[in-house]
Amino acid sequence: MKTRKYSRFEIWFLASRPKTLFAAFVPVIVGASLAFAEGKLNLFASMVALLCSILFQVGANFTNDLYDFLKGADTEKRIGPLRVLNERLVTPLQMKIAIAFNFGAAFLLGLYLVYLGGTFILTIGILSILASLAYTAGPYPLAYHGLGEIFVFLFFGFVGTVGTFFVNTNEISVVAFIAAFPVGALITNILVVNNHRDLEQDRAAGKNTLAVKFGKTFSKYEYLMLLVASFLIPLLIYVKYFAKPWIFLPYLTFPLAYKLIVSMFNEEGIKLNTTLELTAKFSAIYGILFSLGFIL
Repeated sequence: MKTRKYSRFEIWFLASRPKTLFAAFVPVIVGASLAFAEGKLNLFASMVALLCSILFQVGANFTNDLYDFLKGADTEKRIGPLRVLNERLVTPLQMKIAIAFNFGAAFLLGLYLVYLGGTFILTIGILSILASLAYTAGPYPLAYHGLGEIFVFLFFGFVGTVGTFFVNTNEISVVAFIAAFPVGALITNILVVNNHRDLEQDRAAGKNTLAVKFGKTFSKYEYLMLLVASFLIPLLIYVKYFAKPWIFLPYLTFPLAYKLIVSMFNEEGIKLNTTLELTAKFSAIYGILFSLGFIL
């Protein structure tokens, strides 16, 4: 249980899972860089989109923390990073209030984006809130039925990237959809590592992730497939759209990608916490280089 005293700020900072917030950052910068390449960047709209994305991510993390605790998926045997409810640092009621605050703030800020993007942005905003709640809550929680990866891939990849591009340009671009693929894939890999590490605990709690359904060998190759596919996208854009060689900047991450693959295939238990953190950082580094390639 509690191992030391935490300040109120520390508690909520830890609850936000700061190492996962790269998932909120990457789709927005890639979508905004594509808008810049089109000469249509709206910096203020992109900043609002980033704030909304962070609030969605934190709200989803709070919801995950709450319902994994209530459903027994987080226990004293947990080997992942600290969870504030599991450590009794906050109460379920306090977490519910925090969830409502985050999604409420995201909705209010998002009204500006709705003003710019109309019904399309309103629709994906509402769907994002509902999907974030449905991830671990409700009568059919997505994460408990092997649908977590699909949720992350769609919302943190396509919705985040294409949505940001749309509020800048009022257009939907095929290139934006293509660019969203590695964004979604690499952020999904954060979840793949998490589920791979927690397989036994999730199985005991009835949380039927893909790792639980198909085993650790499957999750290892799922991770590898998503990583390799992400490196094919710059090549596709280069060939199909006659892009400049700057589009290959993400290939500078090859050494780190190799390190991650070795780690995913060889590490177990608590050591995968480092793999999880590096996977999140890798998605950010790739995303920054990918964005820079579009800008240049």
